[in-house]
Amino acid sequence: MKVVLVGSGMIGRAWAICFARGGHDVILWNRSAGQADIAKEYVASLLPMLAEHDLLYGDSVEVVLSRIIVATSLSEALKDADYVQESVSEDTDVKCEVYTEIEKHCRADTILASSTSGLLPSTFTSHLDHPERCIVVHPLNPPYLIPAVDVVPSPATDPAILAKVANMMRGCGQAPIIMQKEDPGLLTIRIQGAIYHEAWRLVSSGLAKAEDVDIAVREGLALRWSFIGPFETADLNAPGGIRDFVARYGELYQELYPRGGPYNWDGALMDEVEADRRSTLPMEDHAERQLWRDKRLIALAAHKRERDLVDAKSVSLD
Repeated sequence: MKVVLVGSGMIGRAWAICFARGGHDVILWNRSAGQADIAKEYVASLLPMLAEHDLLYGDSVEVVLSRIIVATSLSEALKDADYVQESVSEDTDVKCEVYTEIEKHCRADTILASSTSGLLPSTFTSHLDHPERCIVVHPLNPPYLIPAVDVVPSPATDPAILAKVANMMRGCGQAPIIMQKEDPGLLTIRIQGAIYHEAWRLVSSGLAKAEDVDIAVREGLALRWSFIGPFETADLNAPGGIRDFVARYGELYQELYPRGGPYNWDGALMDEVEADRRSTLPMEDHAERQLWRDKRLIALAAHKRERDLVDAKSVSLD
């Protein structure tokens, strides 16, 4: 598949690695002269480190780099493009202008994806002749190390495009997060934002220093969250699963966060979440999954201890 990256700054050059190691032909283009060449040079400097840790999916540095080509014009870049990943500035007017220009030079069936961190896709694609092929594909930086990507349709997006993009992301080693409809802030940004707001509140209220908040996440929550999410964490933290967890601790959380609105963890919402968890993890496998979690935490704890010892030794030598 021919993938065109419109914008080759921090995000664009990171995408180049993802798509190229995924086996796609990648065309880099940037409005500023020379920027795409700089981006390719950066990619070339990073690939050996990724190869050293087997993060090029079996390909050599030379093979992956050979898939990345710099275009000198947008029309040249977009010729016969199958997929476009736009990573220009976070400005609706700028994106509208860029998408208008992109549509002039590509096929009607070319998928147009945006790396926006929070803009609704409809705000900069609804004016196009073919908004049904437009979608947001928002990475967490750097995407070649953090696989999760928000995949967000606009009201006009063809469901077939949503499914095709999700499969493409999986083929590149990414982990697509499918949003059912557009919403400001997407999904990962909203979750991260909630944590940020609470972190600032804790410091502002005199409850903790900033470093203590970081410790709570770094040495606590993030250890589990590095391989299981909040719903699975809760599901595994009670012998009877997610419903049992809420019965035990839900009242406490509701008292802590009454401003959480109407989202009480019961009724139809509980039924939906529990059904989702049980389709992913049947209760007969619950105890086995808890053991798996503990084994992963043992491995992670050992890794962190090893790294802490290495870092301490490095400091003492300095």
